[in-house]
Amino acid sequence: MGPADRGVRGTRVRMTKRFSVIFLASAALLAGPALMAANPGPAMSPPAPSSAANLNLPATITPIGTVAPQVRKPTAIVNGQVITGTDVDQRLALVMLANGGKVLDEEKQRLRVQVLRNLIDESLQIQEAKVNEITVAKAEIDQSFNRIAANFKQTPEGFTKYLRANGSSEKTMKRQIEGEMAWSRLLRRKVEPFINISDEEVKQIADRLTASKGTTEYRVGEIFLSATPENASDVLANASKIVDQLRQGGSFQAYARQFSEASTAAVGGDLGWVRPAQLPDPLSAALQQLSVGQLAGPVPLAGGFSIIYLTDSRQVLVANPRDAVLNLRQLTITFDPKDPETQVRARAEAFGKAAQTMQGCGGAEAVAKQFNAEIVDNDQIRVRDLPTGLQDILLSLQVGQVTPPFGSRADGVRVLALCGRDDPQAADGPSPDAIENQLRDERVNRRAQIFLRDLRRDAIIDYR
Repeated sequence: MGPADRGVRGTRVRMTKRFSVIFLASAALLAGPALMAANPGPAMSPPAPSSAANLNLPATITPIGTVAPQVRKPTAIVNGQVITGTDVDQRLALVMLANGGKVLDEEKQRLRVQVLRNLIDESLQIQEAKVNEITVAKAEIDQSFNRIAANFKQTPEGFTKYLRANGSSEKTMKRQIEGEMAWSRLLRRKVEPFINISDEEVKQIADRLTASKGTTEYRVGEIFLSATPENASDVLANASKIVDQLRQGGSFQAYARQFSEASTAAVGGDLGWVRPAQLPDPLSAALQQLSVGQLAGPVPLAGGFSIIYLTDSRQVLVANPRDAVLNLRQLTITFDPKDPETQVRARAEAFGKAAQTMQGCGGAEAVAKQFNAEIVDNDQIRVRDLPTGLQDILLSLQVGQVTPPFGSRADGVRVLALCGRDDPQAADGPSPDAIENQLRDERVNRRAQIFLRDLRRDAIIDYR
């Protein structure tokens, strides 16, 4: 989850220039499926006593000299390492890709600040890794880049051209890959060896899981933004804009990877399977109002705000019917664009009626011949991998039955015949090793936040 006790304090950065800026978040990367809107979280609670009380500041601040931060270009030197305007522009272009280019001009300026914050953290992570003699080989970075290209169904060369055509570059993506790998290895060396999980802790969790058999647990993604009483309104506004971008089609995993200040950002904000009682009360209340695929937030918490996304739900130690594997036979008919609408409708209705009476998958050939339909067999289809609307229909079918016809004139009309189903076995619960690994990850995440906070505090950053 997010930082320890959801209470990360604001960080202090030493600067050699006269400008002091509070950065609110980082940047986004790749496009993804649209998210369904949900009600926002409750209003923020009254602010805690000011954390700046001990500074004994005057009520009225009188600047000495000319202060015009609005004209300062978003570049910086981090412990001697330069972050150029080009670096910011190319990383910002990845944000544009995440939104299909649909970002308002005023939003771009806000995102530039967020991108710079992310690049600063990235530089600090890589620098600290090198101090500890941790480097990431070029071959490893290239391999990871090639995997991302393959996800886009492109060659590495083609993906490089795609990035350049959209104002980004191979360099900025590989820089991000290097930062993530270096930070992960640094945590494995400097943090993980000092995390101790006892057998008794593991047993207690296993016993609680057994006792909670049949209750609902959730697969949750989170974007956490830390805030102090002084900057809470700005962070809330920023978080609300992130929610707007997600609802317009941004990938939650990609946004979490770059915006979230929790160390789960590296895995797309994935908290894994959790029960409401494991979450802070505000998150628990918001989560239980969601359906799979819905988004909630910003939810105010101690130390900041969270945006959560419900990926899946299941019952503890109970087999999930959506894990069933189906053997399907698909029949599809297409239409000539010149056919009149009445003819198309009549043929589709006749096809649907014939499919319903074809007496199982064995009768598919005869129906296909009658309507000149195409047959495609799929024998290893998980229910959860199908569109949501089809999942419930197929789960209600017996072997040999057929779905109602669906589709359109342009895409064709099709039916699915259920030829077989392998139901999932009852879940045995996570193994002791899995429980231990989850506990370890949670504690590493909390210490990683403290580690990065200390790096920011001690950094010398020159803003140009």
